[in-house]
Amino acid sequence: MRFIALPVAVLGFSVLGWADPVPEWHPPTVTDFRGPCPMMNTLANHGYLPHDGRNITKEAVVSAMGSALNFDPALANIMFEQAVIANPEPNATFFSLDDLNRHNVLEHDASLSRMDAYFGSNHVFDQATFNETRAYWGPIIDADMIANSKVARQLASKAFNPTYRFTEHIEDFSLGEMAAPFIAFGDIKKVTVDRELVVYLFENERLPTELGWTRKTQVIKVEDILAINGKIGAATSLFTVDNAPNTTAHDMNRRRDLHAGIPC
Repeated sequence: MRFIALPVAVLGFSVLGWADPVPEWHPPTVTDFRGPCPMMNTLANHGYLPHDGRNITKEAVVSAMGSALNFDPALANIMFEQAVIANPEPNATFFSLDDLNRHNVLEHDASLSRMDAYFGSNHVFDQATFNETRAYWGPIIDADMIANSKVARQLASKAFNPTYRFTEHIEDFSLGEMAAPFIAFGDIKKVTVDRELVVYLFENERLPTELGWTRKTQVIKVEDILAINGKIGAATSLFTVDNAPNTTAHDMNRRRDLHAGIPC
């Protein structure tokens, strides 16, 4: 998925709703809309968002994110503003999960769990693609592991998809997607999360209460996502830090010559 003043009534609903039990899960019917984002689909399957996936308003997003995941209303508001642009209607005040399937609006190539649009459905979970992703994860996923799986999916997409597209804007959005499992299920400060919880979400589009997960007690704010985005972004770099203790004059001259394009 790549993350303000609100009416008091909306804020109150979100805070009060947090204490409620997780609503019963129901899979989508053939007439329900679903999109490329596992978490948004999950919230619809649990009824936090309209189960049919249609006409999702700002109030619905703020309420769902607050009740299900304890997101701060300002953060939920940003998420709505990012999603509503996928609705092709001018000045739209709502979106449907089906709107999110529009290629290269929010949905993009190199998904962790969906095929590129060039190869078929860009929003239906694809087990083979997800198996490629999870191969880089250990029992406890950290920033390096999620970054490795992200880079690997980009490389595979770039190598085999002749229409591959991945802009700097998509990168920013993608990092927010990578942060989601840590925000929802993991340790935000350590940037770690139990792999079983993440796999369960992706494969079932269902909150992992059966595995012992419970909603966080602390409110999730914009700053939390930005901090994790930064750590994952740094982990995607293929450069390493040179910790050699003694850099000689010969080394410095050699590096200068290399940068100048002089063979040595």
